[in-house]
Amino acid sequence: MKKICTLYVVVPCFNEEEVLHETTKRLKEKMEKLIKEKKISKLSKVMYVNDGSKDNTWNIIQEIHNKDNLFTGISLSRNKGHQNALLAGLLTAKEYADIVISMDADLQDDINAMDEMIDKYYEGSEIVYGVRSSRKKDSFFKKFTAQGFYKFMKMMGVDVVYNHADYRLTSKKVLDNFSEFTEVNLFLRGMFPLVGYKSDIVYYERNERFAGKSKYPLKKMLNFAWDGITSFSVKPIRMVLSFGIIIFFVSIIMLIYSIVVKLLGQTVDGWTFIVCSIWLISGIQMLSIGIIGEYVGKIYSETKKRPRYFISENLEETSDEKDIK
Repeated sequence: MKKICTLYVVVPCFNEEEVLHETTKRLKEKMEKLIKEKKISKLSKVMYVNDGSKDNTWNIIQEIHNKDNLFTGISLSRNKGHQNALLAGLLTAKEYADIVISMDADLQDDINAMDEMIDKYYEGSEIVYGVRSSRKKDSFFKKFTAQGFYKFMKMMGVDVVYNHADYRLTSKKVLDNFSEFTEVNLFLRGMFPLVGYKSDIVYYERNERFAGKSKYPLKKMLNFAWDGITSFSVKPIRMVLSFGIIIFFVSIIMLIYSIVVKLLGQTVDGWTFIVCSIWLISGIQMLSIGIIGEYVGKIYSETKKRPRYFISENLEETSDEKDIK
């Protein structure tokens, strides 16, 4: 007889007061159904992670926890960003659970895909990635940029699962190993494939956001993509080297050409050529310095080894204290 595993669902929250009650309602129905079907144990819970919200999010989480022990939560000391909040939830939940599913609070991830994820785990998979089956509901710009992002990441040598965000199931074994990654610049969807272990994919249809606004506008998406590239690939630096070699040989050719023209007495006023050359070389130099500087900056962040987050409150510990009393 197979062991019934304890599941924790980790949900990062930043200013999610508009959607939290509906998210709680739907997750409660799903968790109770899974418990009734004996797919997960009665100790399973939903863990909300408050990422320094400025609205009433944390108060709502505490209120939900006080009313229903199926829900718990942790609160970070300040806003640390989605990836750090998710990491905090995963590493906290692994101390209480056998498997952990991470998902967003906006109800865009189809919670019914959790059933198949759990089935895949019982079949032997240690990581199960939730992958969008299509992008029909996305705008042309969103679809174009998202698909371009995954293709560019592959081209840069970053191992990512196509059309997968952060909706995934991971086992405690995987998270125990994952906790040994200590980098500050996080790109979780690129880090989990590095851990290894048997993995599988579950396809689902992504829904419209139930309420509130997206926490990933274009600027944040671009920053996120750049973090992923510079955290996992040295190809940009190699491209700089390639540009440098090409320009070096072009400059030698131009030097020889200039000497020959001078000796033949065919020199003409080359103001336009000189100005264009200066601007081109200067632009490439600035771009190259910028790319190298980005890597140096990340090295600087990593060498300081500052904590990635601080948990100011943990409702799970409060529950344990109440149980002891």
